[in-house]
Amino acid sequence: MHFLLATLLTLSVFFPSPSHAMTPAETILITNAAERGSDGAQLLLGIEYLYGDGGKPKDAKLAAHWLELAGEQNNAAAQQMLGDLYERGLGVPRNLTLSAAWRKKAATRGSTDAQFALGKMYLSGEGVEMNPEQAERWLKRAAKKGNFEARILLIKIYQSRTSHLLESREYELEENLLADAALESYQSGVEFMQFMEKTINEFIEVFHEPSINLQKLAEAGDVKSQYRLATQYESGHGEKLDYGKALYWFQKAAKNGNIMAMKSLAHIYEKGIDGVTPDRKTAEYWTEKAKAAQNQ
Repeated sequence: MHFLLATLLTLSVFFPSPSHAMTPAETILITNAAERGSDGAQLLLGIEYLYGDGGKPKDAKLAAHWLELAGEQNNAAAQQMLGDLYERGLGVPRNLTLSAAWRKKAATRGSTDAQFALGKMYLSGEGVEMNPEQAERWLKRAAKKGNFEARILLIKIYQSRTSHLLESREYELEENLLADAALESYQSGVEFMQFMEKTINEFIEVFHEPSINLQKLAEAGDVKSQYRLATQYESGHGEKLDYGKALYWFQKAAKNGNIMAMKSLAHIYEKGIDGVTPDRKTAEYWTEKAKAAQNQ
């Protein structure tokens, strides 16, 4: 199992780091995609810098930088992590108001951890104005999705409203509630791990696909294969390094609607890399095309 998956399965960014698993080649691919605007790659790169994985040095500031870029693109996992970073002052100045703001973005997009953390903030008045109703609202949303801690906190809230001891039947109901939460929390963790595995594979599967298969699919008009083949030619992994062919397949994929190919072309022309002369006008053209495609 990838270190990143093991880390994210804990649903927290503050557990000790296990051994490295990302290869340098995978890291290069993720870095390239992150620089070209992929929020998934920006999330992964941020995590690599946070833990020093994939040959990257531990650098909380760079981690926060990449996570913020992903968060600005509405990546809920990155937004959730940014909320934690701002709360701890890790890589960024400690700011509970910003912590709450990022958590609210993530919570709105369905992050159960962010919903729980935001609920606690409304309960305590840290980073937001104290609001028990909002606290209960977010805690309930997290609890319904199996967040164990949210259910425990809700039970404590309900108990505090009761002036008499709970009857045995209510204790039994409590135990069942917690048992259900434990199971749902586990299932939620598995689903999150599967989501992250899919995110990682989006960037590393290109290294495992035989180039001859990609070539056939790309020539047959498969847009995803056109983009992946371009990436192979650009990186020299799976195909002989050939910037001309890389540019050709990036253009084919972009014209067929592949957003990452559009972003790649914008990056290539802006930076003047891959044997291309810098061309601001062309870079802006592909940037606008990518934005328009994303908004459709």
